[in-house]
Amino acid sequence: MNKLLRKLLTLAAPMAAALSLFAAVASAHVTVSPAESTTGAWETYTLKVPSEKEAATTQIDLRMPEGAEFKQYETVPGWTVTVEGNKISWISTGEGILAGQFQRFYFTAKNPDAAGDIAWDAYQHYADGSLVQWSGEEGSDTPHSITEIVAAAAGSDSHSHGATGSAHSGSMTMDEHEAIMENAESGSTSPMVYITLGISLLAFLLSAIALLRGKKE
Repeated sequence: MNKLLRKLLTLAAPMAAALSLFAAVASAHVTVSPAESTTGAWETYTLKVPSEKEAATTQIDLRMPEGAEFKQYETVPGWTVTVEGNKISWISTGEGILAGQFQRFYFTAKNPDAAGDIAWDAYQHYADGSLVQWSGEEGSDTPHSITEIVAAAAGSDSHSHGATGSAHSGSMTMDEHEAIMENAESGSTSPMVYITLGISLLAFLLSAIALLRGKKE
């Protein structure tokens, strides 16, 4: 029985590694939330940047989608912000975002007047000189975030925060921050991750069944 248990534990090790990889990949995307807002609204968006390498993230560039207008940003200690046309850059003045950490950046943008999806292309710079371009389509390894812009209800205030309906006062309050945290963040995981996880599960189950049959014989 102990021998069988040891074999099962040996088989479980790769399975645990696959699950860890899945969790890491699923949470490592650069995202912009909320995933839904309204036409013409002044929306307070959250750019979430995790560091997925050993090197620190030292800069993140965000391209404003067509039809959206950048308005304001919230200052973050240790970071400077530059605006060049439709590109907004957060540049570290210190260590940056270290491995195992993430940073949230808040900004306000006026949504397009027409309903439809808008894509947020982001470019993540690391201290080792590498660059990750979060500009792929949904289902790719480095997808961009998508926000669905829906038609505003008649008589709604276009200067309100689309996710919470609170009045926009020119700077984001802690209540607005907390409301944003509760929103599901847009992001996708490559289908290959799910396929790999499924194969690992199936292989583990088949191996366990084979061991149990061999024990009975």
